[in-house]
Amino acid sequence: MDRLDAMAAFVAVAEHRSFAAAARRLAISPSAATRLVAALEQRLGIRLLQRTTRSVTLTDAGARYLESARRILAAVDDAESSARAEVAVPTGRFVVAAPLVFGRREVAPLFSDFLARWPEVTGELVLADRVVNLLEEGVDVAVRIGVLADSSLRVRPLGKTRRVLVASPEYLERRKVPRRPRDLERHALVQFTGLSPTPEWRFDAEGGDERVAFRPAFVTNSADAAIGHAERGGGIAMALSYQVADAVRRGALRVVLARFEPPPLPIQLVYPAARLVSASLRAFVDLAIEARSWSFVDG
Repeated sequence: MDRLDAMAAFVAVAEHRSFAAAARRLAISPSAATRLVAALEQRLGIRLLQRTTRSVTLTDAGARYLESARRILAAVDDAESSARAEVAVPTGRFVVAAPLVFGRREVAPLFSDFLARWPEVTGELVLADRVVNLLEEGVDVAVRIGVLADSSLRVRPLGKTRRVLVASPEYLERRKVPRRPRDLERHALVQFTGLSPTPEWRFDAEGGDERVAFRPAFVTNSADAAIGHAERGGGIAMALSYQVADAVRRGALRVVLARFEPPPLPIQLVYPAARLVSASLRAFVDLAIEARSWSFVDG
């Protein structure tokens, strides 16, 4: 039994919940996929999958082993791709996706540097405050901010950002500065749905996690619109620290309730795990790691 082939078969079956679908993905027969997984279970001495005539599900041990197997297979792919990339030059179309404000402020300059270094690449930058489907929309790599739910993506952490509450000095003079999360009940609140899909904000209070549900005075799917409304005295908005850094620096906005902020959110590059790493992707990831420190947790 080839242990990597067996791991690959197990991961494919776990992701598709089907031996037949996994076999099609791996270009082997269903019986071969069954034999590989059975041999892996025998080697490990544990049951990884529960099989019935209608379904295939992970056991608790299988769920734990799945994450390890994915990391091992990704590391092997990375090693092979790295070796190939040494003799490959980035060329062709290369698509990067990022959130609107972060893309404009941080990713666009990085992409310009990348294209200057590799002139044979035709670059495309997609900016959107939504989760872009990389495979369906032909995106090579995306910047994601926040905890990822999709474990089928490879992840390269590049920094962190705070979630901050901001308001204009004029608004705070008019309505008073909130001292505790519950004080927000007396304020006009601005909801940016890209950060808070529901009208509820989470805080770290002395007694643990504290959530404040509210009726927003203004709702928008645009971070720029939410921040602009707060700057014009429309209320208190939750934003990511890099989004309001300039406004805070020039005094147009003030941060409130900083000691109750939830933990920072990770900033990461993500790309499909099943795809071979191209020379362009390898070069872009390497440049991002080398040239950028996207840490927005101070100040």
